[in-house]
Amino acid sequence: MTKEELASLAAELKKCGAALVKIAASLEVPEPEVPKKEPDSPALTLEEVRKVAADKSRQGFTEEVRELIQKYGADKLSSMEPEKYEAFLKDLEVMGHAG
Repeated sequence: MTKEELASLAAELKKCGAALVKIAASLEVPEPEVPKKEPDSPALTLEEVRKVAADKSRQGFTEEVRELIQKYGADKLSSMEPEKYEAFLKDLEVMGHAG
């Protein structure tokens, strides 16, 4: 092979390489963008929940508060599972509002 033939082959190989790089780049799947997680709101404490329940009780809803506690699977507020506090508070908030 002559120098000219080798140079021509080398140029063709470079073209092929560049084409392969383009093809590979087009086949790449981009990493999915992970959405930034909002910081969790601080967990409710028994004291915070107890305060709202006591306020409702003072407003004359003692029996309704007791029934609501039982609805959430507890016999008293202090035995309620903490992960149920948020839903319990939402139910307390609507208590007494005409529906």
